[in-house]
Amino acid sequence: MSGFVVRIARADDAAAFGLLRLVWAAENGADTADPGFAERLTSWFAAETSHRVFWLAEAGDEAVGMVNLTLFTRMPYPASVDLPTAWGYLANLFVRPAERGRGIGAALIGACTTYAEDHRLARIVLSPSPASTPLYRRAGFSAADTLMVRTFG
Repeated sequence: MSGFVVRIARADDAAAFGLLRLVWAAENGADTADPGFAERLTSWFAAETSHRVFWLAEAGDEAVGMVNLTLFTRMPYPASVDLPTAWGYLANLFVRPAERGRGIGAALIGACTTYAEDHRLARIVLSPSPASTPLYRRAGFSAADTLMVRTFG
């Protein structure tokens, strides 16, 4: 579990996230020939930093993994000064296929959970793929019966 570092992303990391997203899309059979993708991702990345924390895993000079945590601030409630004021949605966890099994995914999740604990978030929720569910369970996540979803399209 060495040979890589996980760090909070900087504004100039948009290209690294874009490359990882392209690898992810290609792995899932998507057509990655999209001339406007880099520009859209860079704009999205810049807009999201106001309410989303991004982490990047690097091995040497290569981006090998990513994750982000969207922050949702709760509406204040009377006499609730000591209660957590936000929660997070963990999304876009991805590790390059050749780098899997080295603890990078676990380290990225750990960065999110440490951030949540340090910032007193009430909880982290996520929507795992079947393949990622065991990884999240090992990190302490469990199924929630208290959330509901409605999908469109």
